[in-house]
Amino acid sequence: MLNPEERRKLYELRRVKLLATLALALCVVVLIVAKLLEPRFPWLAYVAAFAEAAAIGGLADWYAVVALFRRPLGLPIPHTAIIPRNQDRIAENLGAFIEENFLAPAPVEAKLRELDFAGEMIAWLSDRDKTEALARFVARLAPQMLAAMEESGLKDFAAERVAIQLRKTEIAPLALELAEGLAEGGRHQKLLDGVIEALQRFLADEAAVEAIRRRVAEELPTVLNIFRADALILRRILKTAGALMEEVKADPEHALRQEFEVFFRAYIRRVKRSRTFRARIEAAKETFLARPELAQIADQLWAALRAFAEKDAASESSQIAERLAALLTDMARALRDEPKLRADVNAGMVSALSAFVAAQKAAIGRFIAEQVKGWDLAQLTLLIEANIGRDLQYIRFNGMLIGGLAGLTLHILLVHVFGI
Repeated sequence: MLNPEERRKLYELRRVKLLATLALALCVVVLIVAKLLEPRFPWLAYVAAFAEAAAIGGLADWYAVVALFRRPLGLPIPHTAIIPRNQDRIAENLGAFIEENFLAPAPVEAKLRELDFAGEMIAWLSDRDKTEALARFVARLAPQMLAAMEESGLKDFAAERVAIQLRKTEIAPLALELAEGLAEGGRHQKLLDGVIEALQRFLADEAAVEAIRRRVAEELPTVLNIFRADALILRRILKTAGALMEEVKADPEHALRQEFEVFFRAYIRRVKRSRTFRARIEAAKETFLARPELAQIADQLWAALRAFAEKDAASESSQIAERLAALLTDMARALRDEPKLRADVNAGMVSALSAFVAAQKAAIGRFIAEQVKGWDLAQLTLLIEANIGRDLQYIRFNGMLIGGLAGLTLHILLVHVFGI
């Protein structure tokens, strides 16, 4: 089925064809009339020479143009109907041409670099209605996505891969780096403060104090217990310990803090060289990962995540949608305010799309070739003729004009120069 533009082109083609045919017929009529009247009017010999050569040129070009699309007069002349007979070869060559030229890496990258992908993303993400609509769509899909992940076994696969990666990852260096980070930032002193506060809470507990008193009483001679020396000693110990802890908490330069500083850094240096420490950490990690409770915790977390997603999707004010919309808006703001980030996004898109086109260009070429091979032959010929046939018809006009001029020139040379 031809569209209106193609029908217009076919109308123009038929009109030009008719004019070219009429011009050829006119040349033949002029040739016949000139030959008949030449004995009475010798000068008509020039007209006859022009008309004869023009008719021959017009016929030759008519044959050449028609032979592209069909057999002239339906005769089985070799090397005619060139386009229909070579449909498969044209298809293969067209696919290869597009693959090698239009989809070559250099022109593809050059064209992609002209596009501002980051700018388009900013314009799209800056539209609040669009970001909210996208966020709501993703929020509604979240339960189905989680369900699909669970049914496909992706959840178990991901959990297994996480466990494998954890087993491959050495925990000891991470723990040491964390400890060194605490020391460098002075945060280990807060650890000491926490220990002191824990001791103060312990010593303020009546049950704990009573347990300590009984322990002291067991270690004292019986005669001293008669005079309640255990309570006296304990009060002295608690008072001294409490005063010491208050001093340490109040004085950042206290001697005990300095001792703790030396101890902490010496301990880190020691354990960094200790293979036993590393082995214990790794053993503790393996024990932790082997605990059946870990799988139960993972299942409970997954179930809680699914329940939250389902509840959120059914809610009119989805938290996921709100957070996602805010995230998309922040992305647009970050892209707008960071030229380097925009440049990185554009470069990444160019790289990704160029790689995609490079990987798929052979398939695209084959697809084009298969499509052309599958086209209806008559429809293909009609489409090609509709688009280029009108210009080809002017070859016939040119052939008649140039042929006529060549014939006239040759006649003049033969008569006036060579005397034939």
